[in-house]
Amino acid sequence: MKLLKKKKVYSLNFLKSLLEIYSPSGLEDEISKFLKEELISLGFKTERDNVGNVIAESSEGEPVILLCSHMDTVPGRIQVKLENEKLYGRGAVDAKGPLAAMIISSANLIQENFPAKIILAAVVDEEGSGKGIKNLINRKLNKLKVDYAVFGEPSGTRGVIIGYKGSLKLKVFCETITGHSSAPWMFENAIEKAFKAWDIIKNFRHEKENLNSKFYAITSCLTKINGGSSFSIVPNQCEMEVDLRIPPQISPKEIFKLLKEKLNFTKIKALGYAKGYEVDLNSPLVKSFIKAIKKIEGGQVTLLKKTGTSDMNVLAETLKIPMVAYGPGDSKLDHTQNEFIEIKDFLNSIKIYEEALKLLGKDCYYLNFDY
Repeated sequence: MKLLKKKKVYSLNFLKSLLEIYSPSGLEDEISKFLKEELISLGFKTERDNVGNVIAESSEGEPVILLCSHMDTVPGRIQVKLENEKLYGRGAVDAKGPLAAMIISSANLIQENFPAKIILAAVVDEEGSGKGIKNLINRKLNKLKVDYAVFGEPSGTRGVIIGYKGSLKLKVFCETITGHSSAPWMFENAIEKAFKAWDIIKNFRHEKENLNSKFYAITSCLTKINGGSSFSIVPNQCEMEVDLRIPPQISPKEIFKLLKEKLNFTKIKALGYAKGYEVDLNSPLVKSFIKAIKKIEGGQVTLLKKTGTSDMNVLAETLKIPMVAYGPGDSKLDHTQNEFIEIKDFLNSIKIYEEALKLLGKDCYYLNFDY
């Protein structure tokens, strides 16, 4: 077992090593092998599954806490450099910084005979189709009793993500009979038909929405449209794709069913669903992170509700347990060419993870909830 005596030096070197391994979705093999060997050296029972996920476990204990983050990034190299107390590199924020903080804090805890059981999962393809988290659920988590889950995502050191909206990806196809564009009154225009469909989708409302909140309201974005073939021909085909974000209190499948009824003049297909998730604020998981952040950082704690989706949405449909997301970094830097993490934030997040997990390992049902 590797003893982390010079914890600050090791922590920075470990994160730097992760950043130096280029790992866009689909090219995670090198970083996956690196993580497996490092986790073994830190004292974890470690395996690498058939898609490249790395799963590490501590000894048996209670409660069972899943710590999950992703090793893949979006494409695009960024020079790894340490400058003005900032570490630059692709994935510094999303999500190698949070992943590294999770791993180091867990390694510190198991060397102190931590009473709870930790399952660390570094998954692949989060930025792609999500095959990593799906494989983890199907091959591993379905067989285990997990009490709490924490996802490593950039929340900022003083923030905890307590919810994600769901999503519904739609493809709409409109077809008509073509004709000459000099007589448009004689033929139905497929593009105009698509616009009519888009207008219905954009203005669709549900009785459970709260239109005063971006998190609790349905939003829709027309992300792709393709139609027409020639300057002088009335378009007879038009295809568009729409991304709807659905609040946790509404089922994406219900929305699809309702839209299908309203768009009966088109062909409509659901390309994917993700149910929204929001944790109970009275959960010991939420309380432990609030208390840990206030101890290490001081000041107010921000409880964040994200309008996007994450691997948490996928896991929430299988495991009905409390979940939050936490990690260092400014999410506004996700996927940018100026991605960096503040060294101070990274090191403090390790302490916060440790403190939160220690509290969670105890009876924290009676933690003060004054945030």
